[in-house]
Amino acid sequence: MKKKESNNTGIGLVLGLSLGHGVKHVGQSALSVIGPFLKVSLNLSDVAYGAIFSASNVSSGLSNIPAGIFSDMYRKKIAWFLAIAMLSIAIGYFLLGTIKTYPIIILAVVLMGFGQSFWHAPAFGTLAARYPNKKGFALSMHLTGAQIGNTIGPLIVGGLISGIVIRSIISFEGFGWEKVSVFMAIPMIITGLLVLVLFKSAGSESKGNWSFDEYKTRSKGLLKDKIILGLILLGGIRASAHTSFLLFLGVYLKEVLNYSAFIIGFHIALITAAGIISTPIMGMLSDKYGRKPIIMIAMTLMSIFLFLFLIFKTGIGLIVLISLLGMFFFSVMPIITAATMDRVPEGSEGSGTALNFIGMSVVGFMSPLFAGFIYKIYGFDGISIISGTIAVFGVVLCGLLPIKRVV
Repeated sequence: MKKKESNNTGIGLVLGLSLGHGVKHVGQSALSVIGPFLKVSLNLSDVAYGAIFSASNVSSGLSNIPAGIFSDMYRKKIAWFLAIAMLSIAIGYFLLGTIKTYPIIILAVVLMGFGQSFWHAPAFGTLAARYPNKKGFALSMHLTGAQIGNTIGPLIVGGLISGIVIRSIISFEGFGWEKVSVFMAIPMIITGLLVLVLFKSAGSESKGNWSFDEYKTRSKGLLKDKIILGLILLGGIRASAHTSFLLFLGVYLKEVLNYSAFIIGFHIALITAAGIISTPIMGMLSDKYGRKPIIMIAMTLMSIFLFLFLIFKTGIGLIVLISLLGMFFFSVMPIITAATMDRVPEGSEGSGTALNFIGMSVVGFMSPLFAGFIYKIYGFDGISIISGTIAVFGVVLCGLLPIKRVV
C-alpha cells in the first residue's frame, strides 16, 4: 500500500525549508562582506584572516557528526534541530558585533560554522527521504534558496555598512560592520521560531527512530562504499575551490580595487545570482540524464572560468566572468549530494548528507589558511590559479568515479 503523505508533502516542505535555507545563507554570505572590514578594523594579517575561516570550517565539519546522528535517530525532532542551527548562528553574530577581540571572533565564527552545517543533515536528509524519485530537484530547490540568500545577503549587508543614496530620496551613511553583525542575529532567531511552528511534521515520513547500535552498523556500511567516499572527496574538492576563491575575492575588491562595501556586496552577489536559475535546472537534468554528466560539465566550466580571472581582473569583464562562474560554482553541490543520496539506504539520508558536508570541511578546512599564504605572496592571480587547479582535480575525480543514478 502506498504510504500516505503528510501535510507538508507537495511543494510546501520544499519551499518552506528552501526559504529557511535562504535566510541562513543571508547570514552565511554576510560574513564575506563583513570580513574585509573586520580585517582592517583589527589590523589582521592575511594568514590570521584566513585562520578565522579555517576555524569556521573545522567547526562546520565537526557539527555534521551530531547532525547526522540526531537526524537519523530522532527523525521526529527535525524542526528542533533546524531551530538550534539558526540560534547558533544568531549567537555567533551577536558576539562578533559586540566583542572585538581575536579569540572572541574565533568563537563567534565557530558558532556560526556549527549552525551553518547543523542545518544541512536534517533538511537535506528530510527532503531526500520525502522525495525519493526527485532528489535532484528537491535538493536543488533547497540550494536555490541558498543561492537567493547568497545573492541578496551581500547586497543588503554592503548597503547597510557603507550606506545608500538613491536620488536623495533614500540616504543614510551606514551603520558600520559591528552594528550590522548584531542586526544579523534577528532574522536568524525569527526563522528558527517559524520553523518550529510551521514544520513540526518534518521527518514524519520516517517509519521510526534508529537505536545507536543500528546507526553505527548502517554508518559503517556507508564508510565502506568506495563510491560514496569518492563523492565525499569530490564535494570537498568543490568546496575548497569555492572557499579559497570567494574568501579572497572580497579582500581583492577592497584592498586592490578599493571598492565600497556595497560594490563589494554587488560583486559577491553576482557569484550566486545566476545560480538561482541554473540550480533547479541542473537538478532536473540530473534526475533525467544522470548525475555524472552534469557534474562533469559544471566542474569543467568552473575550472575554465577560474583561470580566466588571470585575464579579466576589473570592470565589465570581471562582472561577466563572476556571473558565468556563478552558474556552476555553487549549483553543482546539490547534484553531488543527490548522487550520494542515490546510494545510501532508506533511513540513512541524514548520515549521508552529513558525510558529504564532513568531506567538504575535512578536505577544505585548510584551504582558507593556505589561500592566505598564496594571496600574501602571489595576490589574486595566485588565488585564481590554485582555485582553478583544485577544480581540475575535481574534473579528473568525477571522470574516474562510476556514478550511476538509481532509478
